Amino acid sequence: MSAIHLNSSNFDSTLTSSQVPVLVDFYADWCGPCKMLSPVIEQVAIEREGKAVVAKLNVDEAQEIAARYRITSIPALIVFKNGEAVATGRGVMSKAAVESLIDQAS
Repeated sequence: MSAIHLNSSNFDSTLTSSQVPVLVDFYADWCGPCKMLSPVIEQVAIEREGKAVVAKLNVDEAQEIAARYRITSIPALIVFKNGEAVATGRGVMSKAAVESLIDQAS
């Protein structure tokens, strides 16, 4: 399964209803580094299916959520467990680094 897309209407419910860690990729369509990170995010989504929820949030479409988590540069990754942020990463990251963020929440 590929990464799910979050927006203002499903963000909070996705975080609070998940029994597994939720990795959120804060991105924008115009962001070059975000495009570089996207294949890594998709690969992690497929490999971690059932063990983690991998999601993407377009900061241009959900500015209030980006502001809530003080996203000032993208790409930014936040791993949530039980609705709470437990790990963060910034910029283009390797697959191993992204998986390490998820593992911090396990």
